[in-house]
Amino acid sequence: MILGQIAWIDCLAFLIFLAPQLLLHVNTIELAICIAKTIPYLLLTLPYRLILERYLTPRVHQSPFVQHATLFQDLVIRCVRYAFTSIPASIGAVFFSPGVALPFLRFRMLRHGFLRSPIHWRAIDRQNLRGLFLIHDETRRPDVVVYYCHGGGFSMGSSYFYLEFLFAWVSLLRDAGYANPALFALEYTLVPAATYPTQLQEALKGYKYCLSIAEDPSRICVSGDSAGATLVLSLLLCLSNFAGGMRDKLPGLAIPISPWAVILNPNHRNTASDYLDKDSLHLYGSQYIGTKAKSDDPLVSPGSCKDLAWWRRASPTLGWYFVYGAEEVFAPDARELVAVLKKGGIPVEVLEEEGWIHAWPVVKLFLCNGQEERQGGLRAMVNFMRERLEPGKDI
Repeated sequence: MILGQIAWIDCLAFLIFLAPQLLLHVNTIELAICIAKTIPYLLLTLPYRLILERYLTPRVHQSPFVQHATLFQDLVIRCVRYAFTSIPASIGAVFFSPGVALPFLRFRMLRHGFLRSPIHWRAIDRQNLRGLFLIHDETRRPDVVVYYCHGGGFSMGSSYFYLEFLFAWVSLLRDAGYANPALFALEYTLVPAATYPTQLQEALKGYKYCLSIAEDPSRICVSGDSAGATLVLSLLLCLSNFAGGMRDKLPGLAIPISPWAVILNPNHRNTASDYLDKDSLHLYGSQYIGTKAKSDDPLVSPGSCKDLAWWRRASPTLGWYFVYGAEEVFAPDARELVAVLKKGGIPVEVLEEEGWIHAWPVVKLFLCNGQEERQGGLRAMVNFMRERLEPGKDI
């Protein structure tokens, strides 16, 4: 199931679903202060900067993203940038919560003629394991399993917010020839409710769940965006040193999307295009690390690992595929990690999208117009999987 592009009516519906959730879950005074600060931005700063930078600035001096972005894309990313820098995570988390994401998805499905999803999905809620399980046909064993960890700076985000993206991924895997693709998206504990190593422990439990439903570890592809990609990298390093019989159960493929490779990096710099902010990242990263862990521990901050032997042990059996935007804050970290892997003789493929920003495959699916552009990132990822992992038999 691949829905059409986001329209203005979808944005209105999202705000309608968001409003009661904010009232239910956010302190009234905190919410009022946030709204009071946001209104001047929306009424004054946003239109002024949009007009100045989009229409009055020569193209050669515009940011790489603005140069190719539509008005809708430019407007949304400016709002996201403001939210990331100026809205507390406790409020931002509500934007991605199931109470907002699910009715919004159902609205979009109804608008496209779907009364129910053609892809079976259900919530998994077991002891210390929560997530969403998607599968083409629940009566048969999957021939490929994607294990996905969502982004959100460890402080916000939810797999429910990514459901449309995940549905599209499963649909494209089916179109690529896989008989019965499945996907498990982890719901890990956010900060400040818990800090490291809770999230990594939950990621390990999620991977064990994928092992229980996959025909073979090599038929698992681990993936995630931003903080979720960090968990994927940490998970692989953890598995490779695991003494409990997990060393020989590494996944076949890994697709980190815009990985937050180095959690506290003094070299992070804001870019004119990206919506991430280095100061907010430092705050969220510090909350994730907590008071007991060390920021340069490879299991905390996998980009800090320069041990080539460890990376060789931790690498998926069928290959890496790093996906990130050339204009994002994390691009230098991603390039450096890829260079480390290549120095170790580890096969790595890279898709660095020129002119684009953080988590661009997800962003494009929601904000771009034509289906070819909207699905560009996902199709590249599916093609990589198809080249490395042949579809299984119809089990």
